Amino acid sequence: MVDKNIYIVQGEIATVVGAIKRNSRSTHTPLDEEQDPLLNSFSHLKEVLNNIKALSDVEPNVFLRPFLEVVRSEDTTGPITGLALTSVNKFLSYGLIDSNHEGAAEGIENMADAVTHARFVGTDPASDEVVLMKILQVLRTLLLTPVGAHLTNESVCEIMQSCFRICFEMRLSELLRKSAEHTLVDMVQLLFSRLPQFKEEAKSFVGANMKKAYNILWKNKRVQLKMRAGGMSESSKWKKQKRSPHPPRHMVRSSSGPVDAQSVSSYQSGLDQHLSGLTVSDSMPSSISSPTTDSGLDSGSKTTSREDLSDLDQATTPLSPSASESSALECAVERAQSASVESIPEVLEDRDSVADQSDSASVHDMDYVNPRGVRFTQSTQREGAALIPYGLPCLRELFRFLISLTNPHDRHNSDVMMHMGLQLITVALEAAQLAPYQSLLVLVKDELCRHLFQLLSVDRINLYAASIRVCFLLLESMRGHLKFQLEMYLKKLMDIITSENPKLPYEMKEMALEAVVQLWRIPSFVTELYINYDCDFYCSNMFEDLTKLLSKNAFPVSGQLYTTHLLSLEALLTVIDSTEAHCQAKVLNSASQQDQSETITAEGEGSVSASTDTMTVDDTPTGCTNGHTAESETTPICPPTSGYLMAEKMRLGRQDQEETDPAEKKSPKKPQRFSSYLPDSQELNDIKNKKKLLITGTELFNQKHKKGIQFLQEKGLLSSPMDNTEVAQWLRENPRLDKKMIGEIVSDRMHMELLDSFVNTFQFQGSRIDEALRLYLEAFRLPGEAPVIHRLLETFTVNWHKVNGSPFETNDAGFALAYAVIMLNTDQHNHNVRKQNIPMTVEQFKKNLKGVNGSKDFDQDMLEDIYNTIKNEEIVMPDEQSGLVKENYVWSVLLHRGATPEGVFLHIPPGSYDNDLFSMTWGPTIAALSYVFDKSLDDTIIQKAIAGFRKCAMISAHFGFSDVFDNLIISLCKFTTLSSESVENLPTVFGSNLKAQVAAKTVFNLAHRHGDILREGWKNIMDSMLQLFRAELLPKAMVEVEDFVEPNGKISLQREETPSQRGESAVLSFVNWLTLSGAEQSGPRGPSTENQEAKQAALLCIKQCDPEKLITESKFLQLESLQELMKALISVTPDEETYDEEDAAFCLEMLLRIVLENRDRVSCVWQTVRDHLCHLCVHANESCFLVERAVVGLLRLAIRLLRREDISSQVLLSQRLLLMMKPHVLSRVSREVAYGLHELLKTNAANIHSTEDWYTLFSLLECIGAGVKPPAALQMSAGNTDNDTGAQSDSEVSSYHPSEVSVDRGYTSDSELYNEQHGKSRIPRSTTDVDVANSGWLVVGKDDLDSSKGGAGGSKPLTFPLVNQYSLTLGQDMGLHDTKSLIKCVESLSFIVRDAAHVTPENFELCVKTIRVFVEASLNGGYRTHEKKKSHKYDSKSSRLRKKPREKEAASRRAKASQRLSRSHSDDEEDEGVPASYHTVSLQLLDLMHTLHTRAASIYSSWAEEQRHLEAAGRKIEADSHTLWTSCWCPLLQGMAWLCCDARRQVRMQALTYLQRALLVHDLQTLDAAEWESCFNKVLFPLLTKLLDNISPADVGGMEETRMRACTLLSKVFLQHLSPLLSLPTFAALWLTILDFMDKYMHAGSSDLLLEAIPESLKNMLLVMDTAGIFQSTDSRSGYSALWEITWERIDCFLPNLREELFKQAVMPEPVPSVPAEPPQAPFPPPTEPKPSSRPASPQENTAPPSANGTDRLSPVPPSTPPMSSPVKMASPESPPSLCQSPLILQPLASPLQVGVPPMSLPIILNPALIEASSPVPLLSTPRPSVPTDPTEVK
Repeated sequence: MVDKNIYIVQGEIATVVGAIKRNSRSTHTPLDEEQDPLLNSFSHLKEVLNNIKALSDVEPNVFLRPFLEVVRSEDTTGPITGLALTSVNKFLSYGLIDSNHEGAAEGIENMADAVTHARFVGTDPASDEVVLMKILQVLRTLLLTPVGAHLTNESVCEIMQSCFRICFEMRLSELLRKSAEHTLVDMVQLLFSRLPQFKEEAKSFVGANMKKAYNILWKNKRVQLKMRAGGMSESSKWKKQKRSPHPPRHMVRSSSGPVDAQSVSSYQSGLDQHLSGLTVSDSMPSSISSPTTDSGLDSGSKTTSREDLSDLDQATTPLSPSASESSALECAVERAQSASVESIPEVLEDRDSVADQSDSASVHDMDYVNPRGVRFTQSTQREGAALIPYGLPCLRELFRFLISLTNPHDRHNSDVMMHMGLQLITVALEAAQLAPYQSLLVLVKDELCRHLFQLLSVDRINLYAASIRVCFLLLESMRGHLKFQLEMYLKKLMDIITSENPKLPYEMKEMALEAVVQLWRIPSFVTELYINYDCDFYCSNMFEDLTKLLSKNAFPVSGQLYTTHLLSLEALLTVIDSTEAHCQAKVLNSASQQDQSETITAEGEGSVSASTDTMTVDDTPTGCTNGHTAESETTPICPPTSGYLMAEKMRLGRQDQEETDPAEKKSPKKPQRFSSYLPDSQELNDIKNKKKLLITGTELFNQKHKKGIQFLQEKGLLSSPMDNTEVAQWLRENPRLDKKMIGEIVSDRMHMELLDSFVNTFQFQGSRIDEALRLYLEAFRLPGEAPVIHRLLETFTVNWHKVNGSPFETNDAGFALAYAVIMLNTDQHNHNVRKQNIPMTVEQFKKNLKGVNGSKDFDQDMLEDIYNTIKNEEIVMPDEQSGLVKENYVWSVLLHRGATPEGVFLHIPPGSYDNDLFSMTWGPTIAALSYVFDKSLDDTIIQKAIAGFRKCAMISAHFGFSDVFDNLIISLCKFTTLSSESVENLPTVFGSNLKAQVAAKTVFNLAHRHGDILREGWKNIMDSMLQLFRAELLPKAMVEVEDFVEPNGKISLQREETPSQRGESAVLSFVNWLTLSGAEQSGPRGPSTENQEAKQAALLCIKQCDPEKLITESKFLQLESLQELMKALISVTPDEETYDEEDAAFCLEMLLRIVLENRDRVSCVWQTVRDHLCHLCVHANESCFLVERAVVGLLRLAIRLLRREDISSQVLLSQRLLLMMKPHVLSRVSREVAYGLHELLKTNAANIHSTEDWYTLFSLLECIGAGVKPPAALQMSAGNTDNDTGAQSDSEVSSYHPSEVSVDRGYTSDSELYNEQHGKSRIPRSTTDVDVANSGWLVVGKDDLDSSKGGAGGSKPLTFPLVNQYSLTLGQDMGLHDTKSLIKCVESLSFIVRDAAHVTPENFELCVKTIRVFVEASLNGGYRTHEKKKSHKYDSKSSRLRKKPREKEAASRRAKASQRLSRSHSDDEEDEGVPASYHTVSLQLLDLMHTLHTRAASIYSSWAEEQRHLEAAGRKIEADSHTLWTSCWCPLLQGMAWLCCDARRQVRMQALTYLQRALLVHDLQTLDAAEWESCFNKVLFPLLTKLLDNISPADVGGMEETRMRACTLLSKVFLQHLSPLLSLPTFAALWLTILDFMDKYMHAGSSDLLLEAIPESLKNMLLVMDTAGIFQSTDSRSGYSALWEITWERIDCFLPNLREELFKQAVMPEPVPSVPAEPPQAPFPPPTEPKPSSRPASPQENTAPPSANGTDRLSPVPPSTPPMSSPVKMASPESPPSLCQSPLILQPLASPLQVGVPPMSLPIILNPALIEASSPVPLLSTPRPSVPTDPTEVK
C-alpha cells in the first residue's frame, strides 16, 4: 500500500506547477519544461515519488527542494510563491518531515533559509501582503513543530528577524503587523519555555566554537529592516554552499571586512516597487553600517563582536572547569515515548569526547541516540561540519535585541517598538527563569533594568504600565541578583507616589501604588527588604520609608477616600496578613506537630502522583516502547496552539529531565555584616543603631571630613588613633560620602599613609592602565591643584605597576601614560576644550607618547585601544557631569556595588522576622485602619478594617506586645461611641449606629480572646462597661449582686429612676412636659418606636458582646493583666466632680467578683483589694450605698476565702477594717454586717483558729450587736491612716509579735494594734486579784464597796476599756444598736456556743465577754419605750448609769443616728415585735451562759488533756478551779446577775433561777475561800446593790419578789459555803456586809413580802452559824466571840427583837444601846413558819403558767391573736437543758402590720427544764460536806 503522504506531495506539485504554467500563458512567455529550472526539478521529483513506497525512503530535502526553489526565485509572482509556501506549510503541519530522519536537519535548515530569503515579483500591496502573511505562517509552523528543534542558531535568528521586520514596517497594514506580533509572541514563548533544556556553554567552548557557528550577534542598529545578524564565519558559509542546491548568494565574507557589492540590496523606497526586496538576506549586509551613518548611537553600544564575546566570557566564568572541558555538543535525536510527541533533538554533553573536543575529527563522535539507547551516526554530517540545533546563544541574542528595543534614549526606537520589546520581554520572563543563566543575567542587571527605570519617567501610560509589569516579573524572580536595582526601583516608585507635580496623572500614582502592593504580596518580600536594606549600613531604610509613605498615604488630606488610600492600607495590611498567617501556623504547629507530619507525607504523595499524570501525556504506559515507530510516522502532527505548549511537549520527550547544575546547589552566601545566615533580632538592632550613627557620621564628614571621623571615633565605630586601612575601607564602601570630601582627605598631607591604604583597596590586577585609572578616578573627585594630582597619580601608578608585574620600563612611564589618559579624556569630552581645538586623533595621541616608555615606545595596539575606549566612553569625574552622562556614571557605580559582596541579597524563609516587622508597622497600620474605619461608609471596607484590627490583635498577642494591644483596644473603644455619648442618648445612638456595634463586638471579642496581654486598655474597656451600666444596657445578671439582708439574697445596683436622682427636679420635668410641642409629646409618655427599636438593638448587641465573660474568664488571665484589670476597676473611686456612687459600687462589685473568680491565686492580689476596701470603709465619713456594698463585699470575700489556708489569716485580719470604720458609719451598716457575720460563722467557724482572729470577730459582733465602741487603738489608727498612704498593710500583720514591730513608723499596723489590744483586754489567768491590777483591770478595794453601792459601773473608762470586776457591767461605752443586728449576732453567738467543736481555748474567754456585752445590750428590752420611732435601737441603760454629761452626748448621737443616709431598713414595721424579740434574746443569752457555765469544767479538762498529749509550746491550759473561776465562772455569773436586774419581770425571774442553779452547781464545790469571797464581792453584792434601784417602777410586786429571791439566794450561798468562808481573814467584813444588805432590803419594799422573808433568812443563817460554833469563843468572858457582839450590834439596828426570839437563853443584861432600835414596821410571823423548801415556789406562780394576762404584758400583740398552745416537752430537772435544744418558742401569727417585711417573731419562752425547777435544792445532787443539808433541822 502506497504511503498517503506521497499523494499529498504529488497533489501539491500539481497545484504549484499548474499555477506556474497558467502564469506564463497569461504573460505570453512560453515555458520549456526542460529549460525552465523550476518545472524541471518538479518533473524530476515526480519520477522519484513514483518509484518509492513510503515518503520516508527519500531525504526530506528531495521533495522540499523544488518548492523551496520556487520560494527563492526572484522571477515568480506573489501568488505562485504563496502557493509554494502553502505547500511547505502543509508538509510541516502533516509532519511529512520526520524529525527522526537523518536528513531532517538539513531539510529544515534549507527551508528556513529559503523562506527567510523569499523573493517574488510584487503585484499590488494587498496581494503582496498575503504572501508576507504566508511567510509568517510558515515560519511560525516551522519553529513550533517538533522538527523545528533541528533549526540552527542562525536560522532561528533569521526567522525572528523576518518577523520583526514585518512588525515594524509601518507601511504594511495593521492586520499584518499585528499578525507578525502574535507570531513573535508565540516564538518567544517557545524559545524561552525551552530555556531549561539548554545548558550554558562553558568558557573554553564559547571561545573556540562560538565564532564559527553563532556569530549572528545582532546589534541594535537601524532596526527598520536593517537588523543584522552579524556575518557568518567562513566555515558556515562553506558549509551552506556545499549543502544548498544553488550557488551561494549574498554571503558576507567577514563581520568587519568589506561587503560584496551585489549583496547590498536595499529595501526599495516604496512597496509599489517589487516587494521581493523584502528578503531577510538584506539584513546581513547591513551589519556593517559605517560609523558615519549611525555616529550618534555607536558610541553608546559595544561595536565589535569580540567584545560581545568577552561579555559572555565574563558571564560564564562561574562555571567550573570540568564542565567546560566536557561541553562538546552532541546531537542526540530521541524518539518520544508517547505517540503524540515527536522526538526532539537536544544539546547533550558528550562524555565520550571530552579529551579531543577541539579536533574537527571529534565531530564524527557525535551520534544520535534514540530512546532505546541505539546510537547511529548521522549520514548528513558532511566534511566534519554537523548542523548543531539552536540553543542558548540565539536566546541570548534575541533577549539582547529585545532589551535594545526598550531603550528610550535611542532615537530609532518608536513607541511601538518599545512597547513591542516590553511585551516580548514580559513573555520571556513569564515563560522562563533567567536567573541561572549568567549570560542572560548580565543583560538583565545592566541594560534591561536601566531601560525599565528610564521608562518609569516617560509620560506615556502604556509604556509606563508595561515597564512596571516587567519590573515586577524581574524582581519577583531575580531580586536576589538585583539588590541595588530593586532599591532604585522602589525609590522611583516612592517619588512617583509622593510627587506633587500637577501634570502627573492620577493613574500613574495609582499604578505605582499597585506595584508596591503587588511586590508586598510576594511571600517574605517585605522581610527581605527589611533584612537587606534596613539592616544594611549603606542602603536606605527601604522598609521603614515605604511603611511611612504608605501610612501617610492612607490618610486622605481632603477627607475623601480614594483608591490610593485603600491601596496604601492594603499594602500595610499585607504585612499584617502574612505575619498573622505565620503566627496562626506556629500556633497550629505547636498544637499538633504529629498530625502535621502525617499530613505532610500525604500531601507529598498527592503531588507526586499529580506530576506523573502530566508527564504521561497520553495514556500510553511509558514502559511500552515497542512498535511506536510506525505509529509516530503515520500520526499527523497538529501544530500546537502556542509556543509554551510546544515547549512543554518537547520537555516531556527529554531523557535527562532533572540534571541540575552543581552551581545551583551551593549554599547561599552570607553578607559580612551578619554573624549567621539568619541573625537574631538583637544583632539586627545593633546593626540598625550602628547604621544611625554611621549616617550621622557621614553627614558630618560631608560637611568637614575631620568632624565625621572624629564623631565615629567617639562612638567607637572607627578606632582611635586613626587606623588607615580601616578608614580607607570605610571611604571605599560608604556610597553616601561626598566624593569631593574623599578627594580632600586622601590628598591631605596629614594623611600620607591613608592614600597608600586607599589605593590598596582597589583590585588593579590584570586590568589595563586606563581601566584601572577609570576605577580609581570614579572613587573620588580629583582636586584641581597640580601637586595634589601629581601625588594622587604617582601613588596610583606605583601600585598598578607593582600588582601587574611591571609591564612598563619604569614607574614614570606609567605615570606619564596615566597623565596622558587624563589629558585625552579632557580633550575628547570637555566642551570648553572642544570649542577651541579640534579633538585629538589617534595618531596625535600616539605621537605625544613617543619614547616615553623609558625612551622606548608603548605597544601601539594598546594605545589605539586606550584611545578608542576613552573616545567612546568618557571617564566621568564624580560631581562634574549632568544629564545622561551623570546617569550613566551613577548606573555604573550601582553595577560596581552590585558586583561586590555588598550586593549579596539574602532570601529569607517566610515568617522569620515578623516580630521586628510588626513592631515597626503596627503604629502606622492601626492609625490607618482607625482612620479608614472612621471615615468609610462602605460595609466591605469596614469589615476589612475590623479584620485588620483582629489580625493585629492576634499578632500582638502572639508576640506579647501589650502596648500594641492596648493601643488597638483604645482606638476601638473610641469607635464604640460608648464613652463619648451622654448616658440619656446612649441606647438610641448606640443602637442605631451599626459601626459602633461592630466596634463594640470587636473590643469585647478581642478582650475575651487575648485579655492576657491587655494592660492600659482595661481602663477603656471598664469605662465602656460603666457607660453601659449607666445606660442600663448590661444584662440583668451583671447588675444584681449578693446581699445578706434582702430576703431573696439579691439586690440590684441600679436604683429605680426618680427624676431627682439624675439631677433634675420633678418640677423641672413637669415644666418640660408642659412646654413640649405636640410632636414630641411621646417623650414623657414613652419613647418613640425608633428609640425602642434602637434600644433593643443595643441590648442585643451587648448581649452578644458577653461582657460578663470578662469577669468569669478572668481566672485564666496572666497575673500582670489581672492586676491591671483590678487597677482599672479601683481607679473608679470617689473624686469630687465626676464621681457617681452607683458607678463606684458597680466597679466594686466587678472587682469582688473577679477576686472570687481568682480565689486560687488570691494571695497575689489581696493587698490591692484590701487597700481599696480600706479606703472605702475606713475613710468614709458617712454611710452611703457604696460603703454598704464595700462592707458586704468584705464579708463576702471572707465567707468565700476562709476555706483557703494560705490566705485565711489575712482575710480575717482584714475584717478589722470594719472595726476601724468611724462608729457612726459602722452603726449604719450594722445589719449587713450582722447578717454577714452570721453567714461567715455558719460556713467557716471551723476554719478560724487563732485568738487574734476570734478577737476580731467577737469585737465585731459586740460593735454591731451591742453598739459597743470599737477598740480605741483601732480607731486611733484609723485616724492616722488619713495622713499615711493607706499603709496599714495586712502583710505586716503577719508578724504577730509586738517586739518585732518597730513603732516609730508614724503609723500603726493592724497587728500592732491587735497585739496591744490583747494585752489589755484578755482576761488574765492570774492567781490573785491583785495580779489583775497589772493587766490594766480596775481593782476596786473592799473599802470602796460602800461608796459604790449606787452602781459600781460609774468610774469612767480609761483609754482602754478597763473592766471593773466588782461591777456586773463591763463598763463598755455602748452606743445605739440595731435590734435585728443584735438578734442576728446573738444567733451567731449561740451557733458557736452550742456546738462544742466551735468552742476552743482561743475563743472561750472572748465568747464569755461577748455574751456579757449582749446581756448589757439586751437589758430591759433595750429601753425601746423611749424611742419607739427611732430607726436605731438605743440602749439607754448605759446613759442611765453614766454621769450626767454623757447623756448629752448620747442624745446628740441619737439625733445623728436618725438622719440615715443609706437605704433605711424602716424599723417602724418591726416595732410591734421588738420587745418580744428582746425578751427572746435575753432568755437565749441566759441559756447560753448557763450552757457554758455547766460545761466549762469538762471542756477545760478535755483541753488540758489534749494539750498534755500534744505538749504544745503554746501557753499552758490549766483546768484547775482557780482558772475556771477567773476566766469562766465568775464572768458568767456576773452576766446572769446582771439579767436579774432586768426591768422585765419574766427575764428577771428566769435569770434568778439560772443564777441559783449556777451558784449551787456541783462543779463549784471545788472553789476555795478566796474565790467564794470574790463570788460575793463580784456577783452577789453588786446584784443586791443594783436591785435596790427602782428598776421597774411599773411592776412593783414583781420587784418585791425578785428582791426576796435574791436575798434568799444570798443566804443559801452563804450557808452552803460557810466552812471555807470561815477561814477567810475578812470573814467578819463579809458577814457584816451581808447584814447591811439585810437591813437595806428590810426597808426597800412597799409590801410585807420582804418584811417576812428577810428575818426568816437571817434566822436561818444565825442558827446555822451558831450551830457551827462560830460565835463561841473560849477566850471571852461570856463565851461568845467578838463577832457575836458586832453581829447583834448591827442586827439590833433593824430587828431589835430577833435576838430574844432566837437566843433567849443567851441574852445577857446589857446597857441600853445609845441608838434606839427602829420600831418594827410589821408584825413578824413566828419563826417556825417559813419552810425554806417551800419558799421558792413563789416565782413559779409567775413564770410557769403562760397565762393570758402574762402574755399580754410581755408582748404587745393585739389580743385578737391568741397564743398558740403547744405541747411542752419536759426534761428531767437534773440535766441541764440539752445542748441542741434552744428555748421553745411559741410563734404567734403574723399581724396585719407586718405584711411586706419578713415576719418578725414574737416569742414567749417556755423552757421546760426551767419550769420544772421548783427549788434549788434538788439540783444539788451530792451532799455538802461541812454544812448540814437541811437548814430546817436547826431549831
